[in-house]
Amino acid sequence: MNLALDSSTITHSIQLAVAPVFLLTAVAGMIGAVAGRLARIIDRARVVEDRARHTEEADFLQRAVLELGYLRTRGRMANGCIGLLTLCGFLIGVTIILLFLGETTDFRGHTWALGSFLSGVLSFLLALVLFFVETVMATRILNFHMLRAPVPAPAPAPTPTPATPQP
Repeated sequence: MNLALDSSTITHSIQLAVAPVFLLTAVAGMIGAVAGRLARIIDRARVVEDRARHTEEADFLQRAVLELGYLRTRGRMANGCIGLLTLCGFLIGVTIILLFLGETTDFRGHTWALGSFLSGVLSFLLALVLFFVETVMATRILNFHMLRAPVPAPAPAPTPTPATPQP
C-alpha cells in the first residue's frame, strides 16, 4: 500500500473526507431530538401506568389502555428512528474513512465509499419517515373536542300549571 505524503494530496483528502461530516452533524442533532421525544414518551407512559394502578374507574382504564398502546407504538418508532440514525452515522463514518484511504493510498475503495454513502443517506431518509409518522401519531391521540366552548343546554320549556277554579 503506497502512502501519499504530499501536503497538497493530504489537504485535498481531508477536504474530500470532511464534506460528509456535515451530514454527521445533522444526524447527531436529530438523534438528540428523537431521544428527547422518547424520554417524554417514557415519562408519559409511567404517569398513565401509575394512575391506572390507583384507580378503578372503568372509563379511565379503557382510555389508559388505548393511550399506552399508542405510546408503545410511538416508542418503537422512536427507537427505530434512533437505530436508523445510528446506522446512518456509522455508514457516513465508513464513507469518510474510505474516501480518505482512497485519496492517500493506492486503495481503490471509491465504489465502496459510494455504496456506504448512499446507504447512509437512505437510512437517514427512512429515519425521517419514522420521525414524521411518530409525530403524526403524537397528535392523533389528542382530544381537541375538549377545547371547544361547551354548548349550553337548552332551557327547559315552562310547564303549564293547571288552572285552579276560583270560588
